[in-house]
Order: sequence, then C-alpha cells, then structure tokens
Amino acid sequence: MTEFILQEWTALAPPIVLAITALFLLVVDALAPEDENAAIWIAGVSGVGTLLTLLITGWFLVAGTGQPREGEPANAGAITLFNENIVVDGMALFFIAIIASVTLLVIIASYDYLKDHPYQAEYYTLTLLAATGMAMVAVSNSFVVAFISIELASLPSYALVASLKHNRGSVEGGLKYFLIGALSSGILIYGISLIYVATGSLQFGAVTEAIVEGDITGGNGILGIGILMILAGFGFKIAAVPFHFWAPEAYEGAPAPISGFLSSASKAAGFVITFRVFVDVFPIGAVGDTVDWIVAFQVLAIVTMTVANFAALKQTNVKRMLAYSSIGHAGYVLIALAALTGGNQAFILGSGMAHLFVYGFMNTGAFLVIALVEYWGVGRRIEDYNGLATQAPFAAAAMSLFLFTLAGLPLGGGFLSKFYLLWASIEGGVALLAIALIVNSAVSLYYYTRVVKAMWVEEPSESLEITSYPVGLYTAIALAALVTVLLLPGFGFVVEYAQTAAEMITPP
Repeated sequence: MTEFILQEWTALAPPIVLAITALFLLVVDALAPEDENAAIWIAGVSGVGTLLTLLITGWFLVAGTGQPREGEPANAGAITLFNENIVVDGMALFFIAIIASVTLLVIIASYDYLKDHPYQAEYYTLTLLAATGMAMVAVSNSFVVAFISIELASLPSYALVASLKHNRGSVEGGLKYFLIGALSSGILIYGISLIYVATGSLQFGAVTEAIVEGDITGGNGILGIGILMILAGFGFKIAAVPFHFWAPEAYEGAPAPISGFLSSASKAAGFVITFRVFVDVFPIGAVGDTVDWIVAFQVLAIVTMTVANFAALKQTNVKRMLAYSSIGHAGYVLIALAALTGGNQAFILGSGMAHLFVYGFMNTGAFLVIALVEYWGVGRRIEDYNGLATQAPFAAAAMSLFLFTLAGLPLGGGFLSKFYLLWASIEGGVALLAIALIVNSAVSLYYYTRVVKAMWVEEPSESLEITSYPVGLYTAIALAALVTVLLLPGFGFVVEYAQTAAEMITPP
C-alpha cells in the first residue's frame, strides 16, 4: 500500500481556506437572489468555511503536524516555507484553533444579529479576512510577514467596528480605533526598521543569530530602541495598559459579536506574535544587558490587570465593563512572559497559552449574550438587565457562567487556567505577580456579581418584554457555554498541547 504524503505547503491550509471562503462570499453575494434566502447562503458559506478551517487545524494538531516526533528534540518538526519566512508549528496551530473557534461562534451568532443589516456579505467577508490575517500572524517567521499580516487583520477590523453606520458610537469607535491603530503600526514598523539596521535581516532566525553572535551594527543602543518600540507596537495590539485607549471605545461602539471577536481572536493573534518574538527572537540571555524585557513585562502585567479591573468597577455600561475586563485578562496572560525568570519556561509560557484558549470561549460567550440583549433592545446599562432571568433564564444562566468563570470560580475552565497562571508566577519566583493576580481576580468578582445580581435578584422593569428567541444567537451561546464547562475536566488536554507547543520556542 502506497503511503499518502501531503506536500509541505498544505500546512498552510487553515489560512488558505479562510481566504478562499472570504473571496467566495463575494461571488455568492453577486449570484445569490435578492430575497431572504441570500442571508442564509452567505452565513452558511461563512460558517462552513470556518468550520472546515477548525477541523483541518484540529486534524493537524492531533496528527502532530509541525511538532516533534517521539525521540526528537523539542524544537524539531516545525515546517518552514518561503525561505523560512513562514513557519507552521505547534504554537501556530494552537492559536489558529483559538482564532477559528471564536470566528465560528461569531458567525453563527451574527446570522440573527444582522437580520436587518444591509451589507451582510461585506460584514462576513471582512470578518473572514480579519481572521485570515490573524491566522497568518500565527505562522509569521519574519517581521515583514508579521507586519503585513497584522495589517490584514487590522484594516477589516476598523471597518467592522464602524459597520453600524447610523450609530454614532460605532462610527466614533471605528475612527478612534483606526487612528490609534495607525499610530501603533507606525511605531511597530519603525521598531522593525531599527532591528533591520542593527542585524541586517528581518527573518526571525537570522535576527536571533545576529544577536546571539554579537553581530550588531551601530551598537546595542539601536537594537534596544528597536526592541522597545516593537514592545510598544505589540502592546497596542493586545490592549495592554498604557496602550489600551482604543479598546473601550471600539468594543462599546462595535456590533457585540465583533466586540467578542476583537477581544478574543485579535488578542490571541497579538499574543502569539508577542510570545514568538520575545521568547524566540529576542532571547533574554542575549539581550538582557541591552533591554531586560522580562522586567518590562512584569510592570506591564501588574499595571494592566490593576488599572483595567479598577476601571471596570466604575462602569455602568455592561459592554464597556467587559471591555475593561478584556484588558485585565491581557494583564493575566502577560504573566506568561513576566514570569520567565527561571524554572520550567515551557510550563510558564504554556499556562498563558492555555488561558487564552479558555478565555476565547468564556469571553466571546459573554459578548454574545450582550449581542442577544441588544437584539432584544433591552438596553446596555447594568440596571437594564434587571430581572432578565424571569423571561430568559437560559441566557441569564449562561451569562452568569461566563462571568463567574472569567472571575476564576470553579464553574468552567477559567478556574484551572487562572490557577496555572498563579502556579506559573510561583514557578518563576515572582510573588508580586501572584499577589496581583489574586487581588485583581477578587476585584473582578465584585463587578461581575453586579450583573448577575441584576439578572437574578432585581425586579424587572415594566418595559422588559422578550417575545423572540433567535436560534443562531442561542446556538452560539450554548456552544460557548458547553465548551467552557467541558474545559474544566478537559483542561489537562489543552494545557498539554500548549506546553508541547511552548517547548518548541523556549530554551531547554
């Protein structure tokens, strides 16, 4: 029997399928009849393409694509393409799985949310193009590919935030997102140019080689400034304090499914390139005397989680509160870099990756419940949720699950992912990170409980009347809730894959 071997370029199948689906949507939109079935065709094609991407990614992960085989070194097995400018390894596939999962939930929910939207094909196309850019960020192995991929993810995102053209908040949020995004891109590209001046290369492996061998042009000053500017550029993308100014405005103004998409999938894309660049390209052992980025990330992690959670305490708008919560979780994930001071670095980095996986479901689910409430026209303030459980008990129960899991209570996978981050802080010997994680989780529990109390304890207003229960939104919320709960007993499976992927870029 002849063994069937796939060509190496097929490792790029996940982003290729996303891109083809996005382009095919334009054909479907041109050929589909102008009736109510057009929306079904457009949403169906988007969902099938994204589901196929997720299945292919899962298959690659299970089959060990881009990962070391038994007996091989931990850093073996990665598939490199186009003169090593693209790499498909365990880390890339792990993050593509997060991006595809979140995109699928958003597409399912958007079918009902976009019921009266006049540009549905454009909405789904932009979402899939943004997801394609995020997936390409995950496989980037050079600064050129990384920057172009970030822009491919960002440009459609600006349009998606402002897609509610008759909503002033949407247009204002999109404009602020665009302006600050352009600033962050300028900072990032300038930092990349300084790295090129210092090392003479943009490919990650060649940059690392030049740094390790001390083959630096212009001294360590240029290299150090370049690293700091890249850190700032990535800080904008993951919405870390003080680079977070765009996030509350963008998340509040965007359609709620897109808020979930940006706060989960876009954040995952920002973190995968941050992990790869700082752990693999700028090893602390080689650049520590120039820029001690571990200390920088320690400061960023503590400031981000603290400022965001205390800012969330003052919010009366549920969507804006979740926006600050999302910023706070960026601070939690930064522990994966801030605690790389020794010990088991694969465990520490893998813990951050595993938290992002769980976060993708519980955070997206929470924003989808907000989308459901917006669909009903209930309101956006916490008091508008009063008595919601009396007419929509499933939605209220799901929202309670998502919020309490985000806080770290043992109802879903968020409990174990936060516990692993706490363990990572201790493993790295940075007690201040552990203390900040515990204190801020307690603070977040308070403002999450305000929403839960409003839904289950407060009396509903006389105007609260729910008469429709949209299937698409309920299905997406149910899927997110199911996975969030299943990740509590199945977290070991996730963290094992995360740590295996982390081993490929961390020093032995």
